[in-house]
Parts: sequence; C-alpha cells; structure tokens
Amino acid sequence: MPDIVLPCLNEAAALPWVLGRVPPDWRAVVADNGSTDGSPEVALRLGATVVHVAQRGYGAAVHAGLSACRAEVVCILDADGSLDPLQLPRVAGPVLAEDADLVLGRRRAVDRQAWPWHGRLGNAAMARRLRRRTGVPLHDLGPMRAARRQALLGLGIADRRFGYPLEMVIRAADAGWRIAEVDVDYHRRAAGTRSKVTGSVRGTLRATRDMAAVLARVPLSR
Repeated sequence: MPDIVLPCLNEAAALPWVLGRVPPDWRAVVADNGSTDGSPEVALRLGATVVHVAQRGYGAAVHAGLSACRAEVVCILDADGSLDPLQLPRVAGPVLAEDADLVLGRRRAVDRQAWPWHGRLGNAAMARRLRRRTGVPLHDLGPMRAARRQALLGLGIADRRFGYPLEMVIRAADAGWRIAEVDVDYHRRAAGTRSKVTGSVRGTLRATRDMAAVLARVPLSR
C-alpha cells in the first residue's frame, strides 16, 4: 500500500479528521515544519509517523517526508482538511496500475468558500503557463498527488518553497513521464485555520512568485 506524505505547519485542528480518513493499511508520514500548536503530538497520538523538518518551506517538508517513506508508491496530501484522504485511491490508482507515472488531483470546489478568488486566479494562470511550457494538459497544480517514490526523488527537484509542486511537474514532463489528472473534491479548511497559500492575497502572490521563479530557472530539454 502507498505511503502518504502530509506536509504540516500548525494543523492540529485538522489532523484528527485527516488521519482518521486515511485508507486502511496506508501509512501516513506527517512532515512537521516547525508547528507550535502541538501538531506533532496529535499526529503521533493518532498513529502517524512524524518527521521533524528544520528547514522551513513546503518543498522542504515534502522532500523530508518522501525521504522517510518506505512504500514504492507515495502520495502527497495537504494536512489542512481541504482534501479527503479517502479519495487518494483514485489518484494513486493509475500509478499502481502502471497507466501513469504522475497523477494530480484536479480540485473541484464543493462550495465557493472552499477556494477564494485569488487562489483560483493564481492557479489558473500558472497552469496555463505550465501547459504552454510542457504541453501537458493540466488544469490544476493541486497538492494531492501520486507517483513512484524512487523516481520522484530521482527527478532532482531543487526548490524547497512553494515552487516545489510546479518544479515536480516540469521535471517529470522533461523526463517524458506520463502525467494525468483526476477530479477530487476540494473542501473548506478545518474551522479556525487558514491556508498559507490561498488563505490570503499575500500568500497567493508569494506562491505565484516562487512558481514563476521555477519557470524561469528550470530549462526543458524536450
């Protein structure tokens, strides 16, 4: 069964729901990025493996989590409760069946409050630029993903901030990977919490800036 990497920064309120919906026999690896709200203790109490990541940044947390995984196929999922772990099998399925090398969950908001306008616009603009760069028909750079662990680590992804998800797709496309997306539900975050990216215009701009830097830095050989 796949391992699940959950990058985490102050998600104690969401972790009980998220970890309670991990598919049976799947292993959850919470990559904690310096939480001050007791997230690591909550994750341990709920049976997850916890990796403490000193280097700050989304990419740093995901990379450390991947390094701690043992399964051949791994999934990546935000720990904020916006995506349902019970839908991970539909994302991992094509990888497990060897029909795809990288699968992304295309977020479908269940209500308007789930995905603020600035997050939608920033994501759509970056996805459009990615399609032009790679030719891969993706519509969303969503954080629910699946791939084979060793192959993913072998891509040599260098970004350790919010540019990590984009660089993953660029390097995978450059390597000739079969990349696909499947629809997944996108919910409001856990009550009392706010996304580090879509929770504010500033967060969205910061993530867009990191991704734009990756587009400028990473050449494509195709």
